Amino acid sequence: MARTPSNMIPLGTPIPHFQLVDSVSGGMVASKDCFGANGLLVMFICNHCPFVKHMNSELANLGKDLPKIGIGVVAISANDIESYPEDAPDKMKEVAQKEGYSFPYLFDEEQNVAKIFEAACTPDFFLFNGEGKLAYRGQLDDSRPENGLPVSGRDLRAAAEALSAGETVSPEQRPSIGCNIKWKIG
Repeated sequence: MARTPSNMIPLGTPIPHFQLVDSVSGGMVASKDCFGANGLLVMFICNHCPFVKHMNSELANLGKDLPKIGIGVVAISANDIESYPEDAPDKMKEVAQKEGYSFPYLFDEEQNVAKIFEAACTPDFFLFNGEGKLAYRGQLDDSRPENGLPVSGRDLRAAAEALSAGETVSPEQRPSIGCNIKWKIG
């Protein structure tokens, strides 16, 4: 399994606004619809990646916990479904229901949103504050498939809790590591 780090774009970057189809409801969802009073977590994930599979239960927990502290949650899959049919919207819906995702799971068919965000891997996390400025872009925690560390969400949760408390998120952030986004060829 290839290990690709996130790009770690500059903190303070404004959120690139988007509107995509939710694989579960079939409706259009815009970034502005997902914000909580204290911000928004945008996750680039997919169905087949072993890094994402390793943390699926924690992703579902984040979807339940973060809105309680005023942070909205949305996930986006941007993989090329011609080459990776297990990441197609019908399969995304199945995974969302099986894993208990309570957040929209959007499909970026044209991969434009992933490119604008400079997303590089799955999972790739972008936490924006209530003003829509990037406050955190890094790992969920130190756990990886096969390293034996439990999935805790420690790093991302600490950033979210700081935002909800009106505190500054520590700029000491470690990149997420995962499978590269499966870009369309040509």
